[in-house]
Amino acid sequence: MSTIQPIIRSSLSAEAFDKVVEAITSGEFEPGQRLSEAELARNLGISRGPLREALGRLEGRLVKRTPRIGVHVISFTREDLESLFLTREALEGMSARLAAERMTVKQLDDLRALLEGHSHQPELASGEAYVQRSRDDDFHFAIIHGAQCERIERVLMNEIYYQLRIHRRKSSTQPGRAQAALKEHRQIVEALESRDPDRAETAMRTHIRNARYSSLAAANVEPPPRTASL
Repeated sequence: MSTIQPIIRSSLSAEAFDKVVEAITSGEFEPGQRLSEAELARNLGISRGPLREALGRLEGRLVKRTPRIGVHVISFTREDLESLFLTREALEGMSARLAAERMTVKQLDDLRALLEGHSHQPELASGEAYVQRSRDDDFHFAIIHGAQCERIERVLMNEIYYQLRIHRRKSSTQPGRAQAALKEHRQIVEALESRDPDRAETAMRTHIRNARYSSLAAANVEPPPRTASL
């Protein structure tokens, strides 16, 4: 009897975690907005215990808890956003370099199939947005995992991934960005399939640099001057 309750509680907490992540990254809650634990728990149909566990896992990722004030969605300054994308460019550029050497043929085939599935998204076809809803559906995660570098994967997926989901979605809604991002993804796949580390890293860095410009525009902050790609 004692072994059942922790499993149920863990499941509730995990489900609450996923739902809160989706709500924040989809734009249902805005950066800086205060989250009512009582209202969230009521909407999710759970007690506040599992919800607090879920919010605790999100502290420093997507939410910030302030004593005597409560929990807020994290907000970003221009410097925060630039730092986030510059870090991502460096780490994902290296991931693409390693993936060009280390991804298996099956992983590359699966990546190509994943991209083909993305191309049929109604939101992308209409140019409205480019949505990657989970890790299993995430083009970048597949490459990060294929790079077979545990430390890079841990930093990107545990510290950066959740914050980027907010800005990647907003970035993709900029006019023309969704289709441009798909084209850039295809260029990255071609570089990986050619087993050319230099080309793969350059393609990935260019893609993330363009995403940075788009995210800064979506956040209504002036992007830095563009530099020519090498």
